[in-house]
Amino acid sequence: MKGTHLGEFEELVMLTIASLPDNAYSVTICDELSKNTGRTVKLGVVHAVLNRLEEKSLVKSELGEATATRGGKRKRFYSLTTAGRGSLIRAKEIRDQLWQKIPNLTLKQN
Repeated sequence: MKGTHLGEFEELVMLTIASLPDNAYSVTICDELSKNTGRTVKLGVVHAVLNRLEEKSLVKSELGEATATRGGKRKRFYSLTTAGRGSLIRAKEIRDQLWQKIPNLTLKQN
């Protein structure tokens, strides 16, 4: 398995996949990322990240059934692997530990 360190956008893509358990394909992932982050997210970038995450064995994909609305084309659906779930959990634990170390006054806005 290739390196499992997650970049910020990789983590966001994986969290989005987890939030779309039966409907995580590139277009819905891209739309959800745009909606939830307020960023302009390009489909080509999402495809590149999905390929990289598959190479790292953090996500897996399978082709769905062909549909008439897509002209007979099949969608590629993504899901987290066991390693992917573990990687997200570790990332969350690290972030939670760091947040707990910040004194409350540090984040207080004036």
